[in-house]
Amino acid sequence: MSNIPLASFDGRSFAAAQSFLLGAKTWWTRRLYPAVYSDWQNRVGKLPAEPTTAAEAEEILMQDDRYVWFAWLERHLQRMKYSGRYGLQPWHELQRADIEAAYDPADLPEGILNLNPNINMPSAYTDIDIHQHPGGIWQDSIAGIVYERGARTTTPLAGNQHQDLHDRLVMWIERHGGLPEAMVDLGCGFGKSTRPFYQAWRETQVVGVDIAAPCLTVAAHNAASAQACNVRFLQAKAEATGLPDQSADLVTSTMLLHEMPPSTIKATFHESRRLMKPGGRMVHLDFWLLPDLLRRAIHYGHARRNNEPWMEPWAETDPVAIMETVGFTNIRIEAFEEADGIMDSGYDAWRFPWTILAADAA
Repeated sequence: MSNIPLASFDGRSFAAAQSFLLGAKTWWTRRLYPAVYSDWQNRVGKLPAEPTTAAEAEEILMQDDRYVWFAWLERHLQRMKYSGRYGLQPWHELQRADIEAAYDPADLPEGILNLNPNINMPSAYTDIDIHQHPGGIWQDSIAGIVYERGARTTTPLAGNQHQDLHDRLVMWIERHGGLPEAMVDLGCGFGKSTRPFYQAWRETQVVGVDIAAPCLTVAAHNAASAQACNVRFLQAKAEATGLPDQSADLVTSTMLLHEMPPSTIKATFHESRRLMKPGGRMVHLDFWLLPDLLRRAIHYGHARRNNEPWMEPWAETDPVAIMETVGFTNIRIEAFEEADGIMDSGYDAWRFPWTILAADAA
């Protein structure tokens, strides 16, 4: 149960407030970020020596009032989205009984959801409210729904195309090896990354794995509503799924690796290799390629402002070295275009550094 005081407001007020926050985030993305970038270029061009580290770059950024405003807005727009007077958590708290009834695991078809009430939650996952989600996404029964609603505005310029990011990953995988017979989607959350796979590949047996029961429950209910017969969801750690050796042609994840400590990332690569059949593929979509020092500094600042302590260590990791050590071949790392035109030279709005990290099992 959330400790946020119970709100009393109507749906119209909630929708208006959330719409305002989305509009502010869009302005932050489209107008404020390009201004910060322009100020940076002008300021650095006048320095006797350019900065060489993200920390040095941030020191320079903090001399710019617009960057200070940019950073403040990033932190507090997210906080207000979740916990403000008209936030997602207070609004869904009002509907708790209806949500819990609609997403009761007991109502699911047999075999679609396997929860483990004895799972040992790692402290790296429970010690901080990741994304500023009140209480995290792993314990409150309505957390999966709140997280699903919050994720809709994570990348505001994508708009109705946000789902297209996941569809594009499906198409990328099809272009690079075709359809698998069996796959595992690690860190599937509330199923947003998994759904395009089981809907596009009806003959593929899909297993979605996540550590958070509230999110898995939402994922399973959505799959059941879609009458999907080729997917099931498992509560387990990505680095220790308990699934059989060589049981998948494809192992994927989306926005998972940057949420993990370095040791867990290595263990997850090892687990992915264990799960893969000979000749199988691993494809992770995450944030890694940072083209310049300014974007790296802002990305590291985002990590602190959004309660994501492992984002910076991940960006400093050498994933190729890890994958080579594990025994992967045909390693590929490339920038990923999450929407049309977003990687054009004239595109100047803020965006995450989406990156494909793929490899094959020998």
